Amino acid sequence: MKIAIIHDWLVTYAGAEKVLESIIDIYPDADLFSLVDFIKPEERGFLKDKAVKTSFIQKLPMSKKHYRNYLPLMPRAIEYMDVSEYDVIISSSHAVAKGVITGPNQLHISYVHSPIRYAWDLQHQYLKEAGLKGFKGALVKNILFNIRNWDYRTANGVDYFLSNSNFISRRIRKVYRRESVTIYPPVDVSAFSLKTEKDAFYLTASRMVPYKKIDLIVESFSQMPDKQLYVIGDGPDFEKIKAKASKNVHLLGYQSFEVLKDYMQRAKAFVFAAEEDFGITPVEAQACGTPIIAFGKGGALETVVSYKKSKNPTGLYFYEQKSEAIVQAVQEFEDNLSLFSPQACRENAVKFAPERFKEELRQFVEQKVTEHFKKNDLE
Repeated sequence: MKIAIIHDWLVTYAGAEKVLESIIDIYPDADLFSLVDFIKPEERGFLKDKAVKTSFIQKLPMSKKHYRNYLPLMPRAIEYMDVSEYDVIISSSHAVAKGVITGPNQLHISYVHSPIRYAWDLQHQYLKEAGLKGFKGALVKNILFNIRNWDYRTANGVDYFLSNSNFISRRIRKVYRRESVTIYPPVDVSAFSLKTEKDAFYLTASRMVPYKKIDLIVESFSQMPDKQLYVIGDGPDFEKIKAKASKNVHLLGYQSFEVLKDYMQRAKAFVFAAEEDFGITPVEAQACGTPIIAFGKGGALETVVSYKKSKNPTGLYFYEQKSEAIVQAVQEFEDNLSLFSPQACRENAVKFAPERFKEELRQFVEQKVTEHFKKNDLE
């Protein structure tokens, strides 16, 4: 079997790339395709030094910094990629990778992190946060309209969908009218160690962009001067968030992994206010034995065990992205602090280890390969 792995773009090492790394571990002889590849030589370890076949966007002006501006060309770029010589195609897609063209004798399995968020249900939020109005707004809306049509049409080229959470499985059903199987993404829990003794502070960590809602968390703790909050992360909203921080809120900016891990291990609880497709950071915090105070929507509902539903809880939820909801949740957490065990948090996190992902994906692919090619032989 000749296998091709298709990835959207290679510009950093984040959640989607950790999934890609595990797929490469399973299929080390597979060939790798990506629209662009701008990973630095010293950071290519997760690719196992594998050569990457890129699209024409790689050579377009300013593509290294502004590859996203070529979104209107991405459907064409992914369709230009020739994978006709491969038996099995595995796409890891949060944008256009699933749109690669395959034939009837090929098996295409697409692991979907999310249908294109900013083209579907998050379009209005994206336009609002980007401040796109008037002519620019109308132009972007037209581009996204065309992207949606293409995205829906190319779902027919996928034989089997995999989703990274049940939340995304519902989104796939909504936009593509297709069923999917959930295989949770790999989280390197072995990189985090359990610490049972906690300090008195709360922690949040994220890139500072609007949908992460770090500003909301900071506003909430500014209303609780007796509680200490540490914030790790940088991004375009840093100065705006800094302006909202009171004396009990400490913005540390970007920090190394070792510093992040240290704070995660010592924190009383990790606060998470975003609506994520899956959300790796809360799992990493639990791997440190740290309970979670999370927004009760999206992937967090599948990774955090509420004290109201289990004898071995790992956190609790708030259900509105409002400061008063977070303030109330923090008080609720402190009122029930004795219910949360660092060991329970760690045990829950281990369920998302890379070994589990690899085994589930391997079994799924092997089963579908057997079914697909047996059926083709009979025909």
